[in-house]
Amino acid sequence: QQLVLYSRTRTLALIKPDVVHLAEEIEDVILRSGFTILQRRKLQLSPEQCSDFYAEHYGKLSFPSLTVFMSSGPIIALALARENAIAHWKALIGPAQRARASEPEGLRAKYGTSDLRNALHGSESMTAAQKEIKFMFPDSLCEPVPMAEAAGDYLSKHVNPTLIIGLTELCKQKPLDPCIWLSHWLMRNNPNQPKIEDAAIVQEAE
Repeated sequence: QQLVLYSRTRTLALIKPDVVHLAEEIEDVILRSGFTILQRRKLQLSPEQCSDFYAEHYGKLSFPSLTVFMSSGPIIALALARENAIAHWKALIGPAQRARASEPEGLRAKYGTSDLRNALHGSESMTAAQKEIKFMFPDSLCEPVPMAEAAGDYLSKHVNPTLIIGLTELCKQKPLDPCIWLSHWLMRNNPNQPKIEDAAIVQEAE
């Protein structure tokens, strides 16, 4: 059951400066491949930000060229989700180098023109995905995305019991505006709301 609940994971995709003009086409391929686009952001990174993002490549001969290229124009960051998202996205785009020779059907082979200008980025691991999504979407919460079965179980266990009580009470009360009445009732009877206990008020010293 635990595997079913959390087999739907996130990964980060970047549409690089060389193919931003083809973003709509690429995003259509992403959606048709079974991914959900959770977040989308178009931005332009500074060379310093690119250096931070690709810090693990620091010291490689390609590092200066990589940071210059990635800061040369806008990019599109996508937080993607599906079961085994990281592996599926890596398989869809193909390898970062020599893509046309090794995996000619991959998106990098189709849209990229060189090992540097290879069109797309994909997270290498779960740890990298969480870090990279947080980098591109600072306000995001990198938690597992529940599958439909998990969402159904959660609703049955945590939402439906309270909702049924509220709807029953609604039928008894017959208010003029049922929607507003029910929303207020649910707010007052939310079992997950914080419980505030009475406490002595201490005046802050000036």
